[in-house]
Amino acid sequence: MPVAPFPRVPPADAPALTGIQLMHQHWDDLAFLHWAVDPAVVAPHLPPGAEPDVLDGVTYVGLIPFTLRGAGPGTLPAVPYVGTFLETNVRLYSRDEKGRRGVVFASLDASRLAVVLGARTVFGLPYRFSAMRRAVRERDGYREFAWTARTRWPGPAGVRSRIVVREEEAMSPAELDADEVGRFVSARFGLHVEHLGRTWWIANEHEVWPLRRARVLALDDGFLGAAGFAGLADRAPDHVSFARRVTTRFSVPVLL
Repeated sequence: MPVAPFPRVPPADAPALTGIQLMHQHWDDLAFLHWAVDPAVVAPHLPPGAEPDVLDGVTYVGLIPFTLRGAGPGTLPAVPYVGTFLETNVRLYSRDEKGRRGVVFASLDASRLAVVLGARTVFGLPYRFSAMRRAVRERDGYREFAWTARTRWPGPAGVRSRIVVREEEAMSPAELDADEVGRFVSARFGLHVEHLGRTWWIANEHEVWPLRRARVLALDDGFLGAAGFAGLADRAPDHVSFARRVTTRFSVPVLL
């Protein structure tokens, strides 16, 4: 267990990065779909030294489609073509004995094979190369986003996901403050990952998420089940939100 109690929800502001900046990138037009689950369901999916982070006796499993745009190394300019791609990840919420609250990726699907190869080799992240598309249309004054994906490599191949979400109004500061689940799942400034037989921590920083209300219009997803959470997509998410952009910077990994 942690050596000191954790605050109920993480602070919204990121601590400043220390050490060398590894990379930077934008996360654009991102939908947060989250399901509350028993922490015992998530615990086997976490690396050694990390445990489920909990809010009101539950933790959350997230299904998150977005566009990763303008990624570049260190403080150098973005890498053309390879630095922009579609991504959908299944993520979990973790904490460790040093008081750090982060995420663990159960799966990450991306539309750039070079990114998949690099992230799997260098960081041990469970990326897959998938055929992915995004469509946007405006209806009744709101934007509707449709993300579709089908896994290609590595297996299991042919797993499909279709997510359609309507972006709605921005949340007011008072609403953001009252939305504890939104803060719990979005104010995450690092990740725990198992690689080369050890658990690593990769810190990041970004501005406070500009969360908006959102509504799921359609969901036909196999990614959650393929990641080990069968049946979740058969029910509506417990929390849904949307954000247009944050700019994220990562530091070099350190051992847990």
